[in-house]
Amino acid sequence: MKNNLTFSLLVTPLLFCLPMVQADPLSVHGFIAQGLTQAKNSNAVNNDGDVSTELTEVGVNAKWTLYPKIKLAGQVVYLNGGNRYANGARLDYLFVDISLTDEFDHQLNAYLGRYKNQHWLYSSTRDVPFTRPSIILPQSIYYDAFRDIAVASDGVAIKGYLQHELGDIEYNWSIGSTNITDEQSKTLLSSAIQGSAKQKFVHQASLFWQPSSSRATYGMSLLDSDFSYKPGAIDFFSNGDVTVQRMMLNWRYQAEKWELAAEIMQERMTIAGFFQPEFLRAQRGMGGYLLGRYRFDSKLSAVVALDYLTQNKDDKRGSQLPATGIPAFFGYQQSAMVGTTYTIADNWQLQAEHHWVDGTGRLSPSLVPDLNINKQRYWQLWALQLTYWF
Repeated sequence: MKNNLTFSLLVTPLLFCLPMVQADPLSVHGFIAQGLTQAKNSNAVNNDGDVSTELTEVGVNAKWTLYPKIKLAGQVVYLNGGNRYANGARLDYLFVDISLTDEFDHQLNAYLGRYKNQHWLYSSTRDVPFTRPSIILPQSIYYDAFRDIAVASDGVAIKGYLQHELGDIEYNWSIGSTNITDEQSKTLLSSAIQGSAKQKFVHQASLFWQPSSSRATYGMSLLDSDFSYKPGAIDFFSNGDVTVQRMMLNWRYQAEKWELAAEIMQERMTIAGFFQPEFLRAQRGMGGYLLGRYRFDSKLSAVVALDYLTQNKDDKRGSQLPATGIPAFFGYQQSAMVGTTYTIADNWQLQAEHHWVDGTGRLSPSLVPDLNINKQRYWQLWALQLTYWF
């Protein structure tokens, strides 16, 4: 959607509602997180594999009650994650939240503006350090290079809760697009591009169901999105279009001291052009993770995760890639992670984790892999991060 349409959707309701502002309508929160990280034998963090301080997250979010049924919410962040995503400040989200239905057994809200992604288990909480189960989420689903595209989109969304005799149901629908900066384009495509990438649209829907008297939640989400690339005046690459379609199933079980969560997906990606004007490739990838958390007490918890991704389910180990000059281990990525979280004091948290990785299928850039640095099939990553929030 066009930016002027997005801002019109935001501003128009505000103009009508400003005279109706209630007392104490504004709540403001924020966080500061800084850490150390290292990933030898890969460009997951930086290009030299040295210990890095590029694990910075600073954010301020606010919610403004304009009227009992109308709120404005937004968040601005500064991120420095090395090669994981573009460095700098960005507006994560800014939307008008309109309550359409607020009954005992049914709530329905509409979001207009840069709405948050509500369709995956951790998509609406990945932007805040202390609400994530780990510093780095499983990359099969929460690929860091797509962080800014996946967190929010400019458009319209709806979110509903329904209490039924069969259990609690949450349903979501959204359509919009995300602006892609030049730096983000290079992270996604190739550092050699001279043009710009654009997301034409992203259309998503999801459904979550928690049966009555059950601790488990079951969910399904669908995604359809189109991207385009416009080359520069002098460019190695051509006009191109990319279509991504994803189907995901998820499950989460929450007990008093422990939690299990899993998401699996199948993704179809079609590339037309970009490498050459007549280039065409369509392939189906698949992946998913299993994550477990255990709380020893109110301060200390542990997390473990197994993550798996293959770019092409018809060639799961990338055996066809060497014929194109690309090592087979770029066709997949699987990892194991262990970590811990300790609450030092009120609003202070320390997280530490270690990842053992086989494959480079989720290292950036995404379409044109970095063969010069990522020469190792096996590599490791560790991270330590201290977070304060208010």
